[in-house]
Amino acid sequence: MYAIVDIAGQQFKIKKNQEIFVHRLEGKEGAKVEFNEVLLIDNNGKVKIGSPIITDALISAKIIEHLKGNKVLVFKKKRRKGYQKLNGHRQYLTKIKIENIIESSPKPKAPKAVEKTTPAKTEKPKTEKIQAKEVKPKAKTTTKEVKAKVEKAAVPKKTTKAAAKPSVKVKARPAKKQEAKAEKDKKEAQPAKIKAKTAVKPKAEVKPKAKAKPKAEAKPKAKLKTTAKKTAKKTPEKKGSKETEKKK
Repeated sequence: MYAIVDIAGQQFKIKKNQEIFVHRLEGKEGAKVEFNEVLLIDNNGKVKIGSPIITDALISAKIIEHLKGNKVLVFKKKRRKGYQKLNGHRQYLTKIKIENIIESSPKPKAPKAVEKTTPAKTEKPKTEKIQAKEVKPKAKTTTKEVKAKVEKAAVPKKTTKAAAKPSVKVKARPAKKQEAKAEKDKKEAQPAKIKAKTAVKPKAEVKPKAKAKPKAEAKPKAKLKTTAKKTAKKTPEKKGSKETEKKK
């Protein structure tokens, strides 16, 4: 008989009285542990598969000891950068022993709910307060009072409102005339100083330009005196003179 169980994120194929190493579990050495995430159970050829877990299946185990795994070396390097690093790692583990594999464990009984007894509230009778309405007797109207009311209604009320005076219609002037009038009023209100400033000054008389003086005649440049170079002329010797001397 064997089973496949998920323990601390890892799946193990286990049998009864088997010892395995798993990731570190909470609990002291000698404490009992139970695992309920059973994926498969094979009981002498009868296979039971969960979807994904078998309900009511349970595996009980016992913690033997807590220890560290073998050292693993982690080496890092980047070429042409002068970077290399070496680290070591030892995983924290727990050694457990499988004690029993149960296909269907009995469900724990739910505790009975205790009914709370609340004392019944005694309702007090409501006393309705009835207020007695006092009925006043209606006063009898005499014939004199009736006549006085009729006379008041017949008399017309005095009009206190004074007659409204007839409104005088003012003709609206055109906008252009009003603007022209406003400009005239502004010009009249200006002081004499401002008028003097605004007055156009007479232009000064333009003086005739003075005649330009005649330029002085340019003097002719003096000719450079050239000195005649005295060159001695060399008289070339006649070719035939040497030949005649040799013959002689």
